[in-house]
Amino acid sequence: MRAGGVREPSVHQLRLFLVLAEELHFGRAAARVYVTQPAFSQQIRSLEQRLGVALVERGGRVVRLTAAGRALVEEAEAVVGAMARLLRAADRHAGTARGRLRIGSLGAEAAMPHAQAVLARLRDRHPELEVEVRNVTFLDMFGTLLTGEVDAAFLRGPLPAGMQSLHLASEPRVVVLPADDPLADRGPLTLAQLADRAVVDMPPEVPRPWWDHLTVNPRPDGTPVRFGPVVRDTEAMVLAVTQRQAITFLPAAARRLYPRAGIAYVDVPELGLSTSELAWLPENRDDPPVAALREAAHQVLREAPGTDGPA
Repeated sequence: MRAGGVREPSVHQLRLFLVLAEELHFGRAAARVYVTQPAFSQQIRSLEQRLGVALVERGGRVVRLTAAGRALVEEAEAVVGAMARLLRAADRHAGTARGRLRIGSLGAEAAMPHAQAVLARLRDRHPELEVEVRNVTFLDMFGTLLTGEVDAAFLRGPLPAGMQSLHLASEPRVVVLPADDPLADRGPLTLAQLADRAVVDMPPEVPRPWWDHLTVNPRPDGTPVRFGPVVRDTEAMVLAVTQRQAITFLPAAARRLYPRAGIAYVDVPELGLSTSELAWLPENRDDPPVAALREAAHQVLREAPGTDGPA
């Protein structure tokens, strides 16, 4: 109790106040936190009563913070941040993970058997953890990790420097050809046999070393790859092949994940292996939700001897 019998504000009320300070609109702020506007307004009034000071100027369509409100934003942020750190520290010591974990998935990576096994183990061990899987494209597969839009991601190697990862699985890569291509019913093929075919390209936002590695550019004899249309996701990549605009290379699992009329998947041993990686940033590895995901992945891998890797 504060002097005069006024209770201290709750952290929840401070969070609502910070949302209002960003939106400066009761309706938008209420919608953002999924409560009704009257309930939101009541919480702000209660906060003002507990603090003993007006935080917002009401009236009209525009909400303005009072001088006291503006001064208290920074203090509210400090309290909310301190509470979040306190809970994370408690979770680490308790070995539990709460809150929300956002996981990126490049195309169908989260549908792969190893990824499904990891997610199932995570949900089984931490039912209180809210797990959200988001699709990411070639354009933002690394950027969403770097900006914090996702906490971890199921990706395909090679990964850029500065990211940590756990190797989940490896599989051969194949070439995707139009079904009427003269090479479509042959195999296995060599890269030399594909030298005159254009290969789909990536937008400039995609790290060039990643795509050059996956397309074997330049080829072993030093010849550069001739690139064709630019695509932004796997569906567009496969479509370009069905339209006979170019060929592409995909993990062998694409035979099951992207069956399409008008294309053929053919083995090319020279392409090497495609690696599935669970990636995260070093500074996030010990956050309880990320640590829980990593541990779930390790448990799954320990049940499949010979597939575990550094983390």
